Amino acid sequence: MSTDRREDGVGRLRGVPQIHEKIHELTVGQLAARSGAAVSALHFYESKGLISSRRTAGNQRRYSRDALRRVAFVRAAQRVGIPLATIREALAELPEERTPTHEDWARLSEAWRSELDERIKQLNRLRDHLTDCIGCGCLSLDTCVLSNPDDVFGERLTGSRLLVEQRRDRQA
Repeated sequence: MSTDRREDGVGRLRGVPQIHEKIHELTVGQLAARSGAAVSALHFYESKGLISSRRTAGNQRRYSRDALRRVAFVRAAQRVGIPLATIREALAELPEERTPTHEDWARLSEAWRSELDERIKQLNRLRDHLTDCIGCGCLSLDTCVLSNPDDVFGERLTGSRLLVEQRRDRQA
């Protein structure tokens, strides 16, 4: 493995370790260097079923080259806030050991679009109401959009009266 520090006209990034094309399996160190993920992250991904390795006779991990694309896929999905469990489900839909393709990413990212849209909506609400809430300490169920978003009980009652009403209903 060598580190190429110049542009070579083939689209390689500067400073990214290059692995000879005849090498079909990568050590955890090589995978970490090429993917930009920490070795501990790779071990974690493997423990969660996101990538897999085989063990050598000396009990060392060896990853097939397609693990590079899988790690890139996982990291891209994480950057946009997709939970690891959802990423694992998506990767499980692919045939074993197949590298995710552009079409796979397009299909899966389309399925995640509504989840991301909902998160964006929640973040926008947080941003828009953040200055109303900092330091006020109200935590009012009647007015605080942050501590109790979409509160349906707050439209009728606020504060501890709701708890008193629930106790009366149970005793009756």
